[in-house]
Amino acid sequence: MIPSADPSQVDSTAHIIQVALTPVFLLSGIATLLNVFSTRHARIADQVEKLSDRIAERPGDRAKLRDLRRRSLALDVAVVIAAFGGVAICGAVLTLFVGTLRDAAVASVLFALFGTAIVCTLASLAAFAVEMMLASRTVRTEVAEQQQEETAEDAATR
Repeated sequence: MIPSADPSQVDSTAHIIQVALTPVFLLSGIATLLNVFSTRHARIADQVEKLSDRIAERPGDRAKLRDLRRRSLALDVAVVIAAFGGVAICGAVLTLFVGTLRDAAVASVLFALFGTAIVCTLASLAAFAVEMMLASRTVRTEVAEQQQEETAEDAATR
């Protein structure tokens, strides 16, 4: 025979598990975002290196370097804000372990830290969206330039 559990005890235990897991999932999401930002930073660094090697031959690449600088700055903002969000969520987890959930002051600290983490995550996603828009604008500009060159070459061969 399985002993029956007190329903209020089950609810209390479920609530504790829920409260403990939520920050962990958010921290995991922030870590994933930071990984994406890092990968994009590496790609930008590779492009900057490639363009810097041939800048003397192709002065038009200076504009591309400026675009890459803007993208890098947007990613820097995204990384710093996301990292701050990670710090806030770690602070919330620490508060969970140190404080008791019944204390109103601890509840206020938890709310503030978790809210800060959410706001920082949203802001880092916004900065990432800016970087993505800059990247797509650069791609569209390059495609348009190539199409113009092809059109000019076609006209010259006729």
